[in-house]
Amino acid sequence: MLNTDRFEEFISQYPIYEYRLVDTAEIEVRERVRIICKQECERYGTTWACPPAVGSLEECGKRIHSYPNGILFSSVAEVSDVMNMAEMLATRDAHEELTTEVAGFLKGEGFETFTLSTESCDLCEHCAYLDGKPCRFPEKMHPCLESHGVVVNELVEHHSMEYNLGGNTILWFSLVLFRQRA
Repeated sequence: MLNTDRFEEFISQYPIYEYRLVDTAEIEVRERVRIICKQECERYGTTWACPPAVGSLEECGKRIHSYPNGILFSSVAEVSDVMNMAEMLATRDAHEELTTEVAGFLKGEGFETFTLSTESCDLCEHCAYLDGKPCRFPEKMHPCLESHGVVVNELVEHHSMEYNLGGNTILWFSLVLFRQRA
């Protein structure tokens, strides 16, 4: 069981906007997200963090539900123009670092973790997936929430979290799933 007092103490040291403890039984995976990935995302089929490399929707659902709990959290970034995709994506690294810290805390508390985060992995300039080789950094790579069929705005809404702050702010979301180490 997660020691929430210790987690509160830990998380208060980081610029996390909101977080919720999530029961993964409440998380639905939906095909419509995968359809959007396939039709609209240039990363589809090019990285270990995206479909089809992450597995079938059924496999992703089983993976998510094999962890009884998760921590859903957000961080805020400000940009001069939310329509500037390059500027917006440049703010993602700070959130990914927070995500790694949260997963690290949970691992240090004796949990096994699986992390789903923002967008698609960009650790490597050229993903090994394209060469038919294994991921070079499987412990650092966080598949995106959508790759696993998670409709982020539904999950956020269900947990009464902010999804859009307006103006030139961006909310990044991650979900770190955890279970007792076997």
